[in-house]
Amino acid sequence: MSAQTSHYESDALPTETVDVVVIGGGAAGLNGALMLARSRRSVVVIDSGTPRNAPASAMHGFIVLDGTPPPEILKRGRQQVREYGGQIIFGEVATAEPAAPSTDGDLRFAITLADGRTLTARRVLVATGLREVLPEVPGLAEHWGRNVVHCPYCHGYEVRDERIGILATGPASVHHAWLFRQLTDDLIYLTRGTELDADTRARFAARNIRIIETDVKEVVNGNDGALAGVRLTDDTFVERRVLAVATQMQARTEGLDGLKLPMEDLPDNMGRRFASAMAGTTEIQGVWVAGNATDLTAQVGASAAAGALAGSHINALLATADTAAALAAAQMTTG
Repeated sequence: MSAQTSHYESDALPTETVDVVVIGGGAAGLNGALMLARSRRSVVVIDSGTPRNAPASAMHGFIVLDGTPPPEILKRGRQQVREYGGQIIFGEVATAEPAAPSTDGDLRFAITLADGRTLTARRVLVATGLREVLPEVPGLAEHWGRNVVHCPYCHGYEVRDERIGILATGPASVHHAWLFRQLTDDLIYLTRGTELDADTRARFAARNIRIIETDVKEVVNGNDGALAGVRLTDDTFVERRVLAVATQMQARTEGLDGLKLPMEDLPDNMGRRFASAMAGTTEIQGVWVAGNATDLTAQVGASAAAGALAGSHINALLATADTAAALAAAQMTTG
């Protein structure tokens, strides 16, 4: 999690043990919290206030909310969670780890924030999202989320018919080319030292995708500050209004080492994620993962759905634990 940028009000951190702490306040975390709060669970969302889609002007590909600015979606989500009794804490997690079980044997987790405040929870939902690693091309990062895009479904329609360049990073960029070719007739593939086999070259030629194998030296701005194109290492200028980049995606793991969650690498150096199974369950009892922290390619809608599924699964297992505890207490009383 990166530096906190939120400027809206934070709720008070509870002193009593809560049912669930959700680490991450994006679509997955908030929807998981919503499901839990609607089940009358005490739930706290820890939000660093640094969403992945902050540079984007609008979110796309999610019915009803298509075109809505990401900050507005998060604002509504926080409001709805709070309406059902959930609490939103703006801060960064410094440590998260298992704690001593309760007297009835139920799980406990200790969460410490960067400012030293602490929280104890029965279960944990990790929804920290991911960060994207861009190629180290001078001038590229400043256009990220506007004229430098990664997802044809999130941003593609908005850059249709533009002069688009695929800034290759590996095998995934070839797939990128097919998707962006659907959106424009003027597509260039900048190999940047990556390999293309004869079959792919033939397919590119059939789709009128031009290949440039000279490496890229820098991204060039126009007089209006927008992206104008790229300069190659031989000083040739290639006009492009948009660059598409298949980024390397890394799940946000800061502060979570103590949970000892298993991780796995995606093929072709595409990224690294938390490993999870059905409903976001993990090998660590009492800990779930949802959203981009485990599904690196999920859009907002898919992340929200994963959070909802994880939240309902957490509630179901808590209900089982509550029943077991009540039965044990009743038997002790009657015995």
